[in-house]
Amino acid sequence: MWATISPLKSLITNHQSLWLPALIVATLAAYRPAWNGGLVWDDDAHVTAPALRTAEGLRRIWFEPGATQQYYPLVHSAFWVIGKVSGERTLAYHVANILLHATSAFLIALLLRRLAIPGAALAALVFALHPVHVESVAWISELKNTLSGVLYLASALAYVRFDGTRRSRSYGASLVLFLGALLSKTVTATLPAALLVVFWWQRGRIEWRKDISPLVPFFMLGVGAGLYTAWFERHFIGAQGHDFTLSAVERCLIAGRAFWFYLQKIVWPSDLMFIYPRWSVSATEPWQYAYPLGALALVGIAWMIRKRTRAALAALLLFAGTLFPALGFVNVFPFRYSFVADHFQYLASIPVIALACAAIVTSVKKARAVSVEATAMLALGIPLGVLTWHQSADYASAETLYRATLDKNPSCWMCQNNLAMPLLGGTRDDIERAVGLIRQSLQSNPNHVEALNNLGVAYRKLGRFEDAFRAHARAVELSPGSATAHDNLGGDAHALGRFDEALAHYDTALRLDPRSADALRNRGATLLQLGRLEEAAASLEASLRIEPDSAEAHHSLGTVLLRARRPADAIAQFNEALRLDPAHAEARNNLGMALEMTGRLPEAAAQYAEAARIKPSAITLDNLGYALLRMGRHDEALAHFESAVRLQPDYAPARISLGTLLLDAGRVEEALQHYRVAIEHSQGSTAAEAHNGMGVALAGTGAIDSAIAHFREAVRLRPDYPEARQNLARAISQRGRR
Repeated sequence: MWATISPLKSLITNHQSLWLPALIVATLAAYRPAWNGGLVWDDDAHVTAPALRTAEGLRRIWFEPGATQQYYPLVHSAFWVIGKVSGERTLAYHVANILLHATSAFLIALLLRRLAIPGAALAALVFALHPVHVESVAWISELKNTLSGVLYLASALAYVRFDGTRRSRSYGASLVLFLGALLSKTVTATLPAALLVVFWWQRGRIEWRKDISPLVPFFMLGVGAGLYTAWFERHFIGAQGHDFTLSAVERCLIAGRAFWFYLQKIVWPSDLMFIYPRWSVSATEPWQYAYPLGALALVGIAWMIRKRTRAALAALLLFAGTLFPALGFVNVFPFRYSFVADHFQYLASIPVIALACAAIVTSVKKARAVSVEATAMLALGIPLGVLTWHQSADYASAETLYRATLDKNPSCWMCQNNLAMPLLGGTRDDIERAVGLIRQSLQSNPNHVEALNNLGVAYRKLGRFEDAFRAHARAVELSPGSATAHDNLGGDAHALGRFDEALAHYDTALRLDPRSADALRNRGATLLQLGRLEEAAASLEASLRIEPDSAEAHHSLGTVLLRARRPADAIAQFNEALRLDPAHAEARNNLGMALEMTGRLPEAAAQYAEAARIKPSAITLDNLGYALLRMGRHDEALAHFESAVRLQPDYAPARISLGTLLLDAGRVEEALQHYRVAIEHSQGSTAAEAHNGMGVALAGTGAIDSAIAHFREAVRLRPDYPEARQNLARAISQRGRR
């Protein structure tokens, strides 16, 4: 034991320069299970979006509120840089978080040393390895915690240096670092108040000229940043509505309970979880008043013993003051799910940890304090590191995290909904499973707008368009300011053939979010259905200016150009879509159509064949068969037409193609059978083709009257159908000769 403690004792006392490497090694080891963890919850909204991965995107991060999830431009600039370096890999994000966390621990040690607080190295190690910080370190989005923590502590260290020397350089450095902290996370606005508490603890009093006056610019910056963030949370993120309608008394009850909750998690970090159950708060329940009254009593006791020691009161004031923005007095979006979260107390835990570690070290004689600190580092560091190792393993993937949370909090409706989301891109069975999970989520929270949106998407994928419309209509009713809900409702109206209604919802979505590339793209697709090709192209081009790497937008624009009889331009768009998404089967099919339009039949057939290989469909197989037929490869064409009919028996165009080829081969009865099915399952122009084919087959059997009836029906359905008119005239003439 002493063989281990001796070098550790030497490191604490003589090798301060080695503290940072030692903390980095220990922290990296403790967080090893999370090194390659995937994106969870809102990580995809924090990691730089494709539209922002340019120099112009970096400018928007700084100067366009709403361009990013939150207006923390320094954090999003860091995400921008990491994304440039690492691409889609998550390792760099996790390593950055871990290194920043270890650096914060190192700065804590330096700050405590400068303040002559015992146990500086022990406090740094406990902070680095405490499992209550896993959420802040293993969750990529919380780079805002780890980055702002480094800047907050560096600013505090510079200001403490200024307080001792009164040098303007230290003051300026502290102010700049504080501004950087605010631009990373505005919870750091509590720093100037925390510094006043530190100075009171040191000197027993606070003076205007020496202590308060120099901090006025800090307070002004902090108040301004805090007010802006509160406004941003309300208007851009959605921290408003039923979940936030709390009375002043209820907010005090939340604050009192949260105070004890966070304190308990530092002292005894058991049952840590990503989303804690949301408390039921009631001003009519007497027992709930015990929490705020108990917190006040604790502060009162610390006040009464202040003449013996100010440390306890200072630590409590720092703890509660740093927590203040997350205690319930200000609306923050995560309160929808829970009133508490581990990452809220990232900085607030520091004074409690420092007080506890100082108490451990000073509890024995001064001569043995270093030995005690080294022993405590082993006694606390090992179990805390093991707990952090296990806790960080939950962040290996989104599914792992949500399932671990549901094990401890079965009513976590957010986790149930989020577990369903990856399934929406899977097979029909996967989508059915997603529907079950989303319904469970809605049982716990019937007003969960995101779940209603996802339920509607699932129903649409299952072809249940009316159910999808109802789910999205409910989402719009609950959140009329949600651009996503209006966009989804527009998609349902489009699927139901209600194109004008769809356009109205897309226009509303774009009024709410003019830079919604999805709404612009979907609006373009609906305008295409209405035949308004110029407007469709303009909407899709606007979408591509926002998201130039959208394969779907390039494909849709190509489809518009194909309809406009501009096959060369369409080919360019389809090729770009396939460059971005080589497995886009529909884009390959449409590229084949554009190539066929320009007479490049072999290339068209190759694209159809590849599309059929990627995602077999009756449309693609029919197109492939027709291209082969035009190339004179009748047997191959017949095989593909038959495959199309087997795949989708009610697909009328393939039935018509198959009937025509069989008729040419003299297999009249088989042809008639296919035409009958085509007539049964078609309408409009396609039905006209089926009736015309049926008439030709019947005329060949001598059933002229029946043939005339079908030709007349073809002409009625499509008056501009010259082939049907010619066949009708010939049949009437043939009947007259008889």
